[in-house]
Amino acid sequence: MSTTQPTLDDIWKLCQETDRQFKESDRKFQETREELRNLSKETDRKIKPVSESIGRLGNKRGDFVEEMVRPAAVRLFRECGIDLHEVHQNISSQRDGEGIEMDLLVVNDTDIIAIECNSTLGIDDVNSHLQRLQKLKRLLPSYAHKRVMGAVTGMVLPDHVARYACQQGLFVIAQTGDPLSLRKPGEPEPTPKRRKPCLTHP
Repeated sequence: MSTTQPTLDDIWKLCQETDRQFKESDRKFQETREELRNLSKETDRKIKPVSESIGRLGNKRGDFVEEMVRPAAVRLFRECGIDLHEVHQNISSQRDGEGIEMDLLVVNDTDIIAIECNSTLGIDDVNSHLQRLQKLKRLLPSYAHKRVMGAVTGMVLPDHVARYACQQGLFVIAQTGDPLSLRKPGEPEPTPKRRKPCLTHP
């Protein structure tokens, strides 16, 4: 059985066909890549307003917590023996390249309590607030002569986060109990009934 040797013309045609197939594959690859790029842009375009809406919702929930705590703050701390008089909302300061923002400041002649209000309070939020408290007198020097304390609150406030905040010396304003009340260390936790703010002393 004889085998026909390919001629130069056969080899040339094979090379041309191979080159054509490579070009066709590259064309299809470029088309697929362009389709994926367009799909990614379309997906980003659709996701962006959803992400912005979620962000606004989170901000509104935080604002809701803030508005719920603000009118009760003075009374809660007075029940704790700290006779506060003023509530200041959304305080910010920039000095020497540093910045600070506080949701609520509750003040009297000798004390200032900075309250962090979150929709969902986590360990990182507690640690961030502790760092803000360390900078407060430096960045808000008009309060430098006052005793600085801190408090945290959240619409969602897990028990382990509340315990951690208390361990770090922060007050915790939580949704529990029947009236607005104060729970100090060593006291049993109130049995939850209607969800209303109470203050846990550090």
